[in-house]
Amino acid sequence: MTGIGSGFCTTTWPSSTGSRDRVAAVPGDSTSRSVDDAVLSLGVDLGAEGRLERLAEAARGLVGARYAAIGIPDDQGEFAQFVTSGLSDEVVAAIGPLPRTHGLLGAILQDGKAYRSDDIRSDPRFVWWPAAHPRMGTFLGVPVDLDGRVIGAFYLADKSDGGCFDEVDQQMIEAFAARVALAVENARLHEEALELGVVEERNRLARELHDSVTQTLFTSVLLSETGLTLLGSDHPEATAELRRSQELARQALDEMRSMIFELRPPELASDGLVPALRKHVEILQRVHGVPIRVTAAGERRLRGRTEREVFRIVQEALGNAVRHARPTAVDVIIEMTASRLTVVVSDDGVGFDPSAPQLRARHLGLTSMEERAGALGGTLQVTSARGEGSSIRAEVPVDT
Repeated sequence: MTGIGSGFCTTTWPSSTGSRDRVAAVPGDSTSRSVDDAVLSLGVDLGAEGRLERLAEAARGLVGARYAAIGIPDDQGEFAQFVTSGLSDEVVAAIGPLPRTHGLLGAILQDGKAYRSDDIRSDPRFVWWPAAHPRMGTFLGVPVDLDGRVIGAFYLADKSDGGCFDEVDQQMIEAFAARVALAVENARLHEEALELGVVEERNRLARELHDSVTQTLFTSVLLSETGLTLLGSDHPEATAELRRSQELARQALDEMRSMIFELRPPELASDGLVPALRKHVEILQRVHGVPIRVTAAGERRLRGRTEREVFRIVQEALGNAVRHARPTAVDVIIEMTASRLTVVVSDDGVGFDPSAPQLRARHLGLTSMEERAGALGGTLQVTSARGEGSSIRAEVPVDT
């Protein structure tokens, strides 16, 4: 076991022979039984729903910590998941986006060693806390290792009894981490499977629409053209209706092509946010015939989740503009600074009343955009008025 600390306080337990430290007072089999009880309390299969929350809660209970978290890193130097215990939903929301894998949090993942301290703020790797983050003192961090690979870490802070984390606490969490390592890996794989499942379903729908509905619409356009040729000029009323049917089929075909592209957008992982948006805009312009200008400043790669969510926000805003606003032009402005990403999608179309109560019922995309921005710790502002166009402005924090 590796235990590193600065200025540890010693928690003592009274005995008939006097005070002795807790490490000596608790035999190994007692520690093992406590860990076994904690694992059993989680359930046999550690079901996917709420799995990480239950792991964090169990770790917190094992050592009597006031706060606990479990972090699962992604492959881009960020946390794919960071689940807490001991913090209210309101506090978690106020803290904002997931932390980065830097400072002490990242050190435990990178070094693969446990760490204890009686004052986390005294460690030179401590950086800062967000404004809403509770101030913490004592700290224990333990990596979750699976076959020599660090797949996560437990982070615990502030003993409920006011003492410091000691060797037994570290033994407890290390043993617990070893027992639940497979469950942590399964949680990560489950999340990846869900995301992959969504992507695969989108691709499947895109293929189905392309192979069936799109081809049917295209055939309808061709049959209408044949009918017009056969009718000639002898049946003007029938010719007018047939031309109208043909035009509707063409419009539906264009809409279907646009929908297929939205289901299967450019590869963000390889292209990045701005290039992916430019490709998306090219398709929209071809389909809808509306000039769309993209302007970017400070362009750089961001964490994968931020790029995905912002892409969907812009995609939804552009879709609303070209389908409903009847604009003559649309502008997309992207500005990246060291700490924030701002995206504005504006059009000169017919506009609408953002405060209209029936708007959310008919245009759920606005709610979706707000939720995506909020999930990143950002905001979404909608500005519009009848006859004065519309503007959707999203601002989200980004890591330096």
